[in-house]
Amino acid sequence: MLKFGTDGVRGVANTELTPELALALGRASARVLVGDGPRRVVIGRDPRISGTMLEAALAAGFASEGVDVALLGVVPTPMVAHASAAHGIVGAMISASHNPYPDNGIKLFAAGGTKLSDATEESLERELEAMLSGDDRSGAERPDGDGVGDVDVADEALEAAYVDSLWNVTEGRSFDGLHVVLDCAHGAASWLAPDVVRATGATVTVAHADPDGININTDAGSTAPQVMAKIVRSAGADVGLALDGDADRLVAVDADGRVVDGDHLIAILAIDRKERRRLPRETVVATVMSNLGFRQGMERHGIRVETTKVGDRYVLEALAETGAVLGGEQSGHIIQTDVATTGDGLLSALSVLDVMARSGRPLADLAADAMTSLPQVLVNVRLDERRDGLLDALAADIAAAESRLGSHGRVLVRASGTEPLIRVMVEAPTEDQAQAEADLLADAVWAAS
Repeated sequence: MLKFGTDGVRGVANTELTPELALALGRASARVLVGDGPRRVVIGRDPRISGTMLEAALAAGFASEGVDVALLGVVPTPMVAHASAAHGIVGAMISASHNPYPDNGIKLFAAGGTKLSDATEESLERELEAMLSGDDRSGAERPDGDGVGDVDVADEALEAAYVDSLWNVTEGRSFDGLHVVLDCAHGAASWLAPDVVRATGATVTVAHADPDGININTDAGSTAPQVMAKIVRSAGADVGLALDGDADRLVAVDADGRVVDGDHLIAILAIDRKERRRLPRETVVATVMSNLGFRQGMERHGIRVETTKVGDRYVLEALAETGAVLGGEQSGHIIQTDVATTGDGLLSALSVLDVMARSGRPLADLAADAMTSLPQVLVNVRLDERRDGLLDALAADIAAAESRLGSHGRVLVRASGTEPLIRVMVEAPTEDQAQAEADLLADAVWAAS
């Protein structure tokens, strides 16, 4: 059985993430997440070809437990979270985010649009395992007659309410005069995002917004910003904004085509918020994957950095614990909890455009003022299967690399939460030094595995 990773259940559709599993997950979620709460859920999906299959199975699982289902269709993940928060109901998103199209996943939001806690995920896993093993002893009787849940298309007002919440960040300001290239990754925001950005007054050149079920994230979106960079330079645009497959992350490029990653975007927003006294506790939350230059840049601007494990759920937990409202990941997950319950690529895009419009400064200047990245090399070592204790076996190799770098660099070796990968990240004063240390550690992973 697939286990919950850092962002729900994910695997190859129809072989790992099967309709049978989705059906059982819908039933288990109805019991654990819905419980005695409102007997309604919302389900969204991205446009990958397996989405409708899994949507049907997941919806059937909820309905078989007496829960009514509203199908949002192809929508960004943050819209599911917004509907969940606005109506106090459980939400589910069918997407594998930035992964290639054969993969898919199911991400669940508790009533109120929040990520599931570890304890809730464990309860859900136990319930799911009991159902799949045929050892369901909960005593719950399946409803019949009018007790069976209904499955229907969601009210269009849910989309309108989400769009209104996005525009709130601009406070009515116009972005007239800004030329934006918007890369939709052939993903979930392909139909929605261009209209939202155009409504701000900006001139919008749309790229990669023709999903066909199999082209999601292919040479497009936040995982391939260099493709968008060429379009920005060719069009003479001021900025490029790239979403991922489910539109919960954002990566940008400046007018010269230089990539501005999540670290820089968070730093820009943090500095702007501090200047406007909208950065509670003058604190921002980042993960261990954020560049050392991010921490140095925030220190220069008098902003404290709270560090968490990798995963937006841990960023959200730290935001709640510290009272901060801004945080995220280098990959482009940016969370602003005073205006949303989860990371939102479109919200982040409008926030960045708003800083540019108010300041009158190009993105390149804002990014350079915010921070300077140290050279960073990331090597992914794919394994045949996950192996417990592997990181412990690498402790001596990691310590040796840290000793060689001293205070001028950083090493992070971690297991992926969604794939059988060991991720090796090294930061150093030069690209060559970072690459050499990363290669040594990657070799050590292979030797230990």
